[in-house]
Amino acid sequence: MAVISGALLQLQDTLAFTCHEQEMVVSSLLLGALLSSLFGGFIIDKYGRRIVIIGTSFLILIGSIILICVMSYTVLIIGRVLVGIAISLSSVSTCLYLAEIAPQNRRGLLVSLNELMIVFGVLLAYAFNYVFATVSNGWKYMFGLVIPPAFLQAAAMFFLPISPRFLIKKGKNESATYVLRKLRASNDIDEELNSITASLKEEQQYRFWDLFSSKDNMRARLLIGVVLVIFHQATGQPNILYYASTILKSVGFHSNNAATLASTGIGAVKVASTIPAVLFVDRVGSRTFLLVGSAVMAVSLTAMGIVSLGIPTGLTSVCVRHTDINQTHWINNATRIDRVPSTLKWLSLACLLVYIAAFSISLGPMVWLVLSEIFPLGVRGRAMSVVIAVSWVVNLLVSMTFLTVIEKIGLPYVLFIYAVMSCALLVFVFLFIPETKRQSLEQISKKLAEK
Repeated sequence: MAVISGALLQLQDTLAFTCHEQEMVVSSLLLGALLSSLFGGFIIDKYGRRIVIIGTSFLILIGSIILICVMSYTVLIIGRVLVGIAISLSSVSTCLYLAEIAPQNRRGLLVSLNELMIVFGVLLAYAFNYVFATVSNGWKYMFGLVIPPAFLQAAAMFFLPISPRFLIKKGKNESATYVLRKLRASNDIDEELNSITASLKEEQQYRFWDLFSSKDNMRARLLIGVVLVIFHQATGQPNILYYASTILKSVGFHSNNAATLASTGIGAVKVASTIPAVLFVDRVGSRTFLLVGSAVMAVSLTAMGIVSLGIPTGLTSVCVRHTDINQTHWINNATRIDRVPSTLKWLSLACLLVYIAAFSISLGPMVWLVLSEIFPLGVRGRAMSVVIAVSWVVNLLVSMTFLTVIEKIGLPYVLFIYAVMSCALLVFVFLFIPETKRQSLEQISKKLAEK
């Protein structure tokens, strides 16, 4: 997902993308993710989390090979769509798998650790973007570097167990007992097995349409999930991830190389900030992290918006081909960017890094933890499918319009909009997000089912 930040700058120079075409290159991955999210929950519930993760790894391989061989805008879109399908299925099945194999006192740690590995991947992507920023056809290497970890994940998953909850759901109680004993390194698992079995018997009565009913507060749970993922996207993080180098180039980091190097700092901050969330989530709780993170996000975005008011951003200058037709336009924009005061340039980067840190310690890992906890087992995969579909829709809309909206109203006002959304998130978390630390999935589901 992060590779496109650096590859986009080189692809623009090679294939002369307009603003709209750049938005489509970024958003085509999200379109694939949206398509798979519509039916992904049914696949995950039917075939299991582990098998789906293995399958998505191979789909990543296919999509990446297509991207390496790309010779046109159309083929690039096709490769990105395939990768997007894999990303969506993988993200849902991974969260469910980790939540279902983890003991209740380590569930937050494992789900957050998954997010830590994701942001570490983002850091690696930004770092390799910098390494290949000045290499001819460096974008091919950027896309190709996805292949080794995808192959490694596919191979490694063959050695990991099937979720015991999924095994019980399929009536394979003996296998579930064997797996759970290995996972807990203990024979004392009767209480957990009985809890899972009892919970599953109650939840087998759920149909897909029950998600939208008042039965066991399912509609309220679904709304919590949907609103949470809307804020996850609408507070601006996707665009910071996809357009990091482009944004930094617009506020004074002139060359592709400098902008890509600065974006590597973003990746480093994401990793460093996710570590406290991983270490302390089981003690502090996801709700507290969300409250603190959303407040800091609102402040840092407002500050960056104010700083950006004093910077003559020329963001649209990277969207057009430097031909004789628009040479004057590009030179004017480039001259304006060159005159950005050094203090404002670095201050805007500092505000951006604080925002990234606040997101990475809160919304980044905590949204997926909350989503993996609030739905009953019998309908969890389908519920996640609905919520993730909404997430990808919002992500798609935000990313498809980012450059166009900035061209219309300017970067500072886009940042102010993100700040307002962060304030709204703070209010929403305070009023509606439950605290789930030190509770089993069955206890959480029972509590949320109460009126």
